[in-house]
Amino acid sequence: MAPPRRRALEDGPAVLVVNTKSRSGKKAFEAAREALAARGVPLVSCHAISSPHRMPQVLGEAVEQGVRRILVGGGDGTVSCAVSHLLGRNVTLGVLPLGTGNDFARSLGIPASVEEGCELIAQGYTARVDVGLANGRPFLNAASLGLATAIARRLTKRLKQRMGKLAYPLAAATQLGELQPFRVRMKADSQSLELEVLQLVVGNGRYHGAGNMVAPDAALDDRRLHVYAITAPSAESGREGTGLGQLEDLATLARVALSLRRGNHVEHPAVTYLRTSRLYVEAEPVQEVNADGELIGRTPMLFELVPAALRVYAPAPVEPVH
Repeated sequence: MAPPRRRALEDGPAVLVVNTKSRSGKKAFEAAREALAARGVPLVSCHAISSPHRMPQVLGEAVEQGVRRILVGGGDGTVSCAVSHLLGRNVTLGVLPLGTGNDFARSLGIPASVEEGCELIAQGYTARVDVGLANGRPFLNAASLGLATAIARRLTKRLKQRMGKLAYPLAAATQLGELQPFRVRMKADSQSLELEVLQLVVGNGRYHGAGNMVAPDAALDDRRLHVYAITAPSAESGREGTGLGQLEDLATLARVALSLRRGNHVEHPAVTYLRTSRLYVEAEPVQEVNADGELIGRTPMLFELVPAALRVYAPAPVEPVH
């Protein structure tokens, strides 16, 4: 279920920040500026940035000036970076999805078109969404260990700009030959688990990895982390570390991957799924952690939620049919 929408009061002028290194950022900057002006959204300043290092300065200055509408154009990594500097502030975030995955926009139903995205902002409907924390670092969609993190490491900006959405399966195919199971120990609220896994995903939103579902009932405002782990069948069969074991693991991954788009993976026998408000993860060997497409650190890691922490422009509510 989508978060409830409310019509925002007029919050004055906005600041537009567009990551021109995102896949369609350069073309979108001028288009967004013109589309917002045409729809009566006043802009106090516009920033086309090519380096993420400028984001804190630009956002910090905007907040200090009292700007309460921050409009960000870019991919999931750009939006997540912006949130890390806006959390706890009395601002409304507008998102123009210009990246490859755009999973946060997909979870909220924000259209991919710049024109439609600007129209949505001009309409003024907002929603309150939860924000995940990974060792205190905010994330919006999902954090992951294992295969998804290895894929993120291979997803260079150049590859994403050249291949678009094909970059994800290309990076995955390249990484599969190096696939190795690892052991995780998890403490989730009142339960503890120890598993040999190929991938672990901790989701705040519904989507990750350019349209794969974290869980069919995951929502940005349900105050729950949705967690799924793909276990390694080679560990149970005793073939771990052998060629036959790797084939066994690859076959399982392929079957689970086929159901990720529909969310049926949570019913697969090789998938362990749980909901929790807090999750502590240790891994052996130590694993890199990817959140919203960016590598953010290594295990051990504590995942938590800040409920209703972010106000964001969202599509208008659907009128009931009488």
